[in-house]
Amino acid sequence: MKTGKRVDLGGLRALGAKAEVPSGYAPEVLEAFANRNPGRDYWVTFTAPEFTTLCPKTGQPDFATITIRYIPAKKLVESKSLKLYLFGFRNRGDFHEDVVNLIYDDLYRLLKPKYMEVYGKFAARGGITIDPFVNGGTGAKYRALAAERFARWQGVRG
Repeated sequence: MKTGKRVDLGGLRALGAKAEVPSGYAPEVLEAFANRNPGRDYWVTFTAPEFTTLCPKTGQPDFATITIRYIPAKKLVESKSLKLYLFGFRNRGDFHEDVVNLIYDDLYRLLKPKYMEVYGKFAARGGITIDPFVNGGTGAKYRALAAERFARWQGVRG
C-alpha cells in the first residue's frame, strides 16, 4: 500500500553513492530519513551476522551477530550508513558490553525512536559466550514494553 507521501532523500550521502569504509569507529557516517508512517507502530529489524570488533586487551578479533530492533518515531536509519558504521568497529577495541551500549547510544541519539533494543550474540572465546542486551523506550507505553522485553530478554534474542 502506498501512502502517497513524498520523502526527501536529498540529504543522504551514502545511499546510491560509492562510500568509503571507515577505518575506525565513525558515528558521523550514520544517516537518517523521515518516517512516512510516524503515527503507526511497526518494527524495523537489522541483523548484522558478520560483525567484528577487537578485544581491548589482546587485539584479537571478536565475532558477533548484532541485532537492532526499533519502533521508529520520526526518523529511520539509512541501511547503507548503518552498515558502514558497523564496519567501523573492526579496528576498535572494546568489551562486548560496551560495544552493544555504544551502538544503542549512537542510534538512539540519531533516531530518538519510540522503542529500541540492541543484542549482541558474540562467538565463544575461551569456552564462554557473552551476549549483552540493552533496550529502552520513551513514554509510558514504550517504557512498559522495554521493561517487559528486558524481563524476558532471552526469549527475544535473534
